[in-house]
Amino acid sequence: MMMGAVMVGLAAAQESAPSATPQLRVSTQEQPVVGILRNLQHSPDADGTHSSDFEAENGIKFQFSGSQGAEGGANMVGVYSYPLEDGSIAEVTFKADENGYQPQSDLLPVAPAFPHPIPQFVLDQIAFAEAERERLAREGVRND
Repeated sequence: MMMGAVMVGLAAAQESAPSATPQLRVSTQEQPVVGILRNLQHSPDADGTHSSDFEAENGIKFQFSGSQGAEGGANMVGVYSYPLEDGSIAEVTFKADENGYQPQSDLLPVAPAFPHPIPQFVLDQIAFAEAERERLAREGVRND
């Protein structure tokens, strides 16, 4: 009897354990069909120049042109845009070259200008740390 209870317990545990294999979940919701208004591709020429110009009915646009870079990689410049929920258009211009991907957009966060004011609590903490360092030095305590 005890063995039967153990077997039932193991079977129940296996049924509730998550699968190690990821399961593909397919949405049963029908997705709207979006028409393509423009899809022009210019495959790379012998010198590596290439371009693409794409526009969909839902307002998504993507344009870029590129060429082979001095170090063999592709250099590209372009712009993409898409409508936001509020009806405005998000636009990102970019350059990609040996210095990496460099986007420009009003949507991207901007670091504060430096030098910016340092809050007093930070200045107080710096002064405290310096006073502690001096005290430990006077007492002959090393604080590396």
